[in-house]
Amino acid sequence: MSGKDGRLRFEHQKIHSAAELFEAGKAARGGLPRSAHAEYTPPKHRDPVGVLRAQHEHRVKELVPLRLERMTASPFAFYRGSAAIQAADLRDAPRTGVDVTICGDAHLANFGIYASPERSLVFDLNDFDEAAYGPWEWDVKRFVTSVVIAARHRGFKESKVQTAALEAAASYRIALRQITQLSVLERYYIRADVHRGQRSASSQKILDHAIDAASRRTSARVVRKITQRTDDGTTAIVENPPVLTHVPEATEKDVLAIVDTYLTTVPSDIAVLLSQYVPTDAVRRVVGVGSVGTLCYIIVFSGPAGESLVLQLKEANESVAVEFGGAAAGCAPAFESRADRAEHGHRVVANQHVLQAVSDPFLGWVSHEGRAFYVRQFRDQNVSIDTETLDFRPFTDYVDACGTVLARAHAQSPAAPFIAGYLGGGTPFDSAVAEWASAYADQAAADYKTLRKAVKAGEI
Repeated sequence: MSGKDGRLRFEHQKIHSAAELFEAGKAARGGLPRSAHAEYTPPKHRDPVGVLRAQHEHRVKELVPLRLERMTASPFAFYRGSAAIQAADLRDAPRTGVDVTICGDAHLANFGIYASPERSLVFDLNDFDEAAYGPWEWDVKRFVTSVVIAARHRGFKESKVQTAALEAAASYRIALRQITQLSVLERYYIRADVHRGQRSASSQKILDHAIDAASRRTSARVVRKITQRTDDGTTAIVENPPVLTHVPEATEKDVLAIVDTYLTTVPSDIAVLLSQYVPTDAVRRVVGVGSVGTLCYIIVFSGPAGESLVLQLKEANESVAVEFGGAAAGCAPAFESRADRAEHGHRVVANQHVLQAVSDPFLGWVSHEGRAFYVRQFRDQNVSIDTETLDFRPFTDYVDACGTVLARAHAQSPAAPFIAGYLGGGTPFDSAVAEWASAYADQAAADYKTLRKAVKAGEI
């Protein structure tokens, strides 16, 4: 209803100011001291192998041994694939009760470089299969623990491992405090562009190498590498079992039907662009560590001038943060009115748009015969930093960058100033979460050995 002064007048939910939320966060320390995050207490009757068995129930059976092979390759590989185990362990851990849109799997290998729609390179989170609406602490603890495990795997002394863990927690805390001092619109536009010549000599060498690698990871290059021209002039993928395998004709028809539905979920400009391409081949592809066994396809499209575009179609299941951790929901309350909120392909895409500063314009989703999928470009200059090759200084530089972009991602949620107030300007939370991460890294190392024994004994 309009008032005489032209101002809209209607009942609406109270909007809490950033200052009010910040003060509420400070007050929350009285109910949950920051030091309370230090202690890791294993849940009673925890069963890490049982959690993996439960995940395998809905996966491609012949690929389960490959998943286990990849997970048992190293302690860090195990940690990459064990998000569900950690979610179960965090279910009853101390928390402030404040939820944000979380990555759900914020470990060091799930950050990286990729190309923006403007074709500049950016650094950000790059995996959202487990994204959900849940406790902010979970992302921070998973991230800092990954730093501890990666640093130990790299062979750093324990004193340096702890320094790296503290740096990880501090980079998140400091960046979140700085970002939440901006308006919500200013926060939204922040992004980490990647350029040459920005950092110290040792770190810049690593970054320049990553930039060069990113320039080579394109659809055109992957098409040249894995395809060949057929007699009719179209492009077909060369099989490389079990990583790349052609699908039966019936499944191939399903993939094409999925593509047609996918086009209804992308922006109109992308739909028009893709209308000029024809899908010419599709194969099932094995991806990642934790994702092995879920359905994933890559589809080659040929354009009017013979140019190629490759899209990845990936199955989306319920986030482990919800299924095993009991997180509040798959998406933030802002999506409650959306009919597709419960669709897991949409969950991945929607949360990716929230958490990333800039996203792949080809992102879309689709449901087909009871399964949910999301779609994205395949190899669009995306590359990750290999922490196993980093000396300590570049390693901590990388950790600092990851903590900063994780803070930027959390800062998109309304509750971000509360978190900044809770964390404060000192180091109590840094020390606590570093201590927790060290203890949980020990737990993950024990679980890794347990899984190796179970696999060797044929128990899984």
